[in-house]
Amino acid sequence: MKSIMQQKDGTCYLCMKLNQDYSVKYVEEHHCIYGSGRRPLSDEYGLMVYLCKDHHTGSKNSVHADAKISAMVKQDAQKAFMKNYPDLDFLKIFGKNYILD
Repeated sequence: MKSIMQQKDGTCYLCMKLNQDYSVKYVEEHHCIYGSGRRPLSDEYGLMVYLCKDHHTGSKNSVHADAKISAMVKQDAQKAFMKNYPDLDFLKIFGKNYILD
């Protein structure tokens, strides 16, 4: 399934969100919810974003190295899921609530 969070157009989700940088660059697909069998669920529900190498795995500010950035992307994914699938229960499907009240 294609992403419900971002078009694949060569822009980096985090460059745009954090730096207002909309330039086109090499990007890699990132499954927002991963681990413990959750990656296939991210794929099934379109919870993917496209990240430049630095924001994916290539720096200390990458989604795989920075817990705060990872949490932010997971929260964004949960919000997108809830908007696009209002009749489904995110917690029941993914086993965790990433949006802290």
